Amino acid sequence: MHPGSVVRQECLEKHGLSVTEAARVLGVDRQTLSNLLNARSGISPEMAIRLEKAFGLPAREWLIRQLDHELAEAMQKAEGIDVQPLAGTPDDRQGAHERG
Repeated sequence: MHPGSVVRQECLEKHGLSVTEAARVLGVDRQTLSNLLNARSGISPEMAIRLEKAFGLPAREWLIRQLDHELAEAMQKAEGIDVQPLAGTPDDRQGAHERG
């Protein structure tokens, strides 16, 4: 779930705020908040601080939710990420480099 959905449910709906009212509380313009709520943008560190100050949930928690969401999206594409595993131990690799 995109963290904007959580902001909508836990902050706006829970407190009976419109997007315009919540944007004013957060000190951002309506479009900025709308972009977050509609999953067109994520929670930045600054927005996380604003959410903490306005609604109480620690900024770190908002950022963890954002990171979890981004990681889940990336994991859906993991099969298409081509990386060759690094073989051996650091000592093995150092010896191979010195030999040649």
